[in-house]
Amino acid sequence: MSPPSQPVWVLADPRAGTAAQALGIAERLGGGHRVVPLEWGPLARLPLPVPTLAGLRDRSAFVPPWPQLAISAGRRSAPVARWLAGQGVRIVHCMRAWPAAGIDLMVIGRHDLSPARLRRDPPEAPNILPILGATHGLTPDRLGQARAAAPELGALPSPRIALLVGGKVRGEGLDPAVAAGLGAQVAGFAGSVMATTSRRTGEAAADALAASLAPVPHRLHRWGRGGANPLLAFMAWADALVVTGDSISMLSESLVTAAPIFIAPLGGEGPRHLAMHESLYAAGQARPISAAPAPFARLPLDETGRVAAEIRARGWLG
Repeated sequence: MSPPSQPVWVLADPRAGTAAQALGIAERLGGGHRVVPLEWGPLARLPLPVPTLAGLRDRSAFVPPWPQLAISAGRRSAPVARWLAGQGVRIVHCMRAWPAAGIDLMVIGRHDLSPARLRRDPPEAPNILPILGATHGLTPDRLGQARAAAPELGALPSPRIALLVGGKVRGEGLDPAVAAGLGAQVAGFAGSVMATTSRRTGEAAADALAASLAPVPHRLHRWGRGGANPLLAFMAWADALVVTGDSISMLSESLVTAAPIFIAPLGGEGPRHLAMHESLYAAGQARPISAAPAPFARLPLDETGRVAAEIRARGWLG
């Protein structure tokens, strides 16, 4: 029996950060969507610039009725999206997936169109939409709700600095010395600090961070310790944000706030992450932590909302 029809399918890569880019757009469109989990087989490792389901371990979800629109993200999902295009489905794809033919709208972060990569990229085209950062699920409304739900954070001394700490780009366990140095640097110009760690930070680094923040009033949420994550409330109440440079997701979500953003490289970030930093600096949306604590003005940026508006304007959902 065929599954019930939904106007939008989200092709969900197993990597949460990649899937979140497609899911974030679908949520902003409204009207209902179906999440189609993708489970990769051995052929998914190969570059497959053709329409095919060959990279999938399980293809049982790919039966009619077909949606009006499918949203995908990541290199491995592009052949699947192109296959759906052959069934008459409109395709929105996040991240680079050349050739662009067969994709109705390719949403590409400007960090993936950096000068080092431009010689491999096609010229501007109607089906290519550059954005700053990556799409995600954080909305201005959610940020406002998080602020309203945590009024006690407003009593912390200003300037309130939200410190968002990641870790190694691949692997787990931030060097505790790096965490301590970052914490001490932020504590040196903060009235108070609202800090969160992530899956990649590690307990040893979290301990070092906690010790370095002791001289100032602070809140520290340790990833994996249970309880609700106050990340959004911290972001909403922040007078400034310090975000480690390893996470394109955290940097992209931070753009929704109106606070100055300072990027703290951890060392070891690859060309793609460094290009992300440079794209935000060039757009006036962030500065390196060496420029802190000097404040600067920036406007909130809702790139996911802009992508959703573009899809609606093209009339792909009836």
